[in-house]
Amino acid sequence: MHNAAIAALGLNWRYLAFDAHPDHLRAAIEGAKAMKFIGLNLTVPHKLLALEMVDALDASAESWGAVNTIRFEARDARGEWQPLARLPDEASGEILARGFNTDADAIVRALREDFDLQLLRGAGVLLLGAGGAGRVAGLKFAGEGVGSLFLVNRTMNKAEALAAEIRRRFPRQEVSIGYPKTEVDLVINATSLGLRSDDPPPFDERQFSLSQARHVYDMVYRPAETALLHAARAAGCRAANGLSMLLYQGAAALKIWSGKPAPETVMRRALEHNLYGT
Repeated sequence: MHNAAIAALGLNWRYLAFDAHPDHLRAAIEGAKAMKFIGLNLTVPHKLLALEMVDALDASAESWGAVNTIRFEARDARGEWQPLARLPDEASGEILARGFNTDADAIVRALREDFDLQLLRGAGVLLLGAGGAGRVAGLKFAGEGVGSLFLVNRTMNKAEALAAEIRRRFPRQEVSIGYPKTEVDLVINATSLGLRSDDPPPFDERQFSLSQARHVYDMVYRPAETALLHAARAAGCRAANGLSMLLYQGAAALKIWSGKPAPETVMRRALEHNLYGT
């Protein structure tokens, strides 16, 4: 999606994928900085590690406690930090790595558009997964003022840690660990379960039924219909996968790097073609 957008914007850039072991993440960031990359995207498990490896944090990364986008900057003639994209090729001197988070806003925008949920305030939410993307989603939902927030995670300590953080930062937020006994407006799968056809469900079917949910959102976007989404539709729920979240976090990152609005229609078309062959 990025290369399609870069072409549409007429930028002389190229978006490439690199594998970096977590033990080498700091060296990878420093290497990209030394080679004057415009920026980076980070995926799991790098988003939390990078908090301590960038030179500065944007308010978005500070608020949600994860970095998925890095922009490299240098000083202009007046000594002010500017994105490398705005500086001439011969920009020299110290380069700064600034961390951003575009995931939090992307999940809310995706939910509002895919489900026409204009307001999350007051909604009952079951969040499956409390690490990485789940943690960011939980904090963002609390910031949006959801009603009851239920946290379920494979390891209890992660759910407890997220609940404690939410209570500390959003004292008025009602947050519980475990499954709801009544109906909820929204179920979010923030785990990786569903990527493989033989994965078990991301929730305990003995403790929760999809008939208790109105909407089900699976952050997994490949396959297009996971077993969770198939079961959700069979139970009468509105259901959507994580394609829109992927799109919107990427579009926001491109704008951070380039300073230009991202061509989202071009990016969505490229995503759907690449992921689903449509």
